[in-house]
Amino acid sequence: MKNKLRDKPWYNNAVSLCVAVILYVALTNWTDVRGAIGTFFRYFSPVIWGAIIAYIVNPLSGLYGRTLFRAIKKDKIRIFLSNLLTFITVILFLVFLLLMLIPQLIESVATFAGNLDGYVASLHTMLNSLGVSATALDLDKFISSSEALIETVTAFVKENLSVILSTSVGVGKGALQFLIAFLLSIYLLGDKARLKAGGQRLLTAALGQPKYEKLAKVLRRCHSILNRYIVFNLLDSLIVGGANAIFMGIVGMPYVGLVSFLVAVTNLVPTFGPVIGGIIGGFVLLMVNPWHALAFLIFTAIIQTVDGYILKPKLFGDSLGVSGLWILVGVIVGGRAFGVAGILLAIPGVAILDFLHREHLLPWLESRHKE
Repeated sequence: MKNKLRDKPWYNNAVSLCVAVILYVALTNWTDVRGAIGTFFRYFSPVIWGAIIAYIVNPLSGLYGRTLFRAIKKDKIRIFLSNLLTFITVILFLVFLLLMLIPQLIESVATFAGNLDGYVASLHTMLNSLGVSATALDLDKFISSSEALIETVTAFVKENLSVILSTSVGVGKGALQFLIAFLLSIYLLGDKARLKAGGQRLLTAALGQPKYEKLAKVLRRCHSILNRYIVFNLLDSLIVGGANAIFMGIVGMPYVGLVSFLVAVTNLVPTFGPVIGGIIGGFVLLMVNPWHALAFLIFTAIIQTVDGYILKPKLFGDSLGVSGLWILVGVIVGGRAFGVAGILLAIPGVAILDFLHREHLLPWLESRHKE
């Protein structure tokens, strides 16, 4: 019956019309759809983030299994040891970052507060040299000394205490959710073989073996694109952050760990990330030494040029070979629709859509005309 129905001349048009209606309703009611998606993510966010963490660290676990523990014949023992070493590595890395960043962050804030008088005096001098009166800008009433800064901060805290408390509670809830997600990721990664087998059985039963094999082939390709992007994007950011740290250490700049970590994190964001990292890092160094800030900005421009034209093409190859225009469109649309997550996943999202368009949608449309 199903095969006869599919052979009807109106079948494809009916399916296309239904899909178009669904898309139209979803787009015209995007606020409600987004709210429903947000509600779903709010309830299941620890599970979703746990799955994301497990997916991100899975390549490292596979690497340990293929190298350090390849001599172990029993799969369960090898997988257990690989997963254990993976999460030990992640925990040690996070602890290292906290021990490196928190003291430098405190030091940078203390330096800013201690040198505030000098910054204000320099700003006065610069404005006077430009022929602009600081009094006309009411600069003295804004911040004229470190004592005034303390008074300003104290008054701000008193006036916005409820907001600060609610924000602190939100941060505490976020940290607790991250801890729960991290623990869930351990169980998900350890149970990935059984979960994968269960998913295969369910899809095979629902779709049938031929359709499942076609779907599995598409999913494997999408997984390959996303997995390659995550691994090599993290590796690229570590290389850029490490090169920045080496340069700052050689020149003798302060806040090597803080600025280099900032550069590495913002480098994960396509298109606009390196610019944001360069501006913030340059501002941090400007508070201490303007020449250091200038040298940092020059090095940032050089390293980003090398990264864009040499390093990224070597790492990614042609697997993510989509045009810069579509990447920019993906960043804008992804950011407006899904925020930071949409920006971070813009490139693999566009690459997957390009793959589906070239290798599945176009051949299907062309085959209809041949028939």
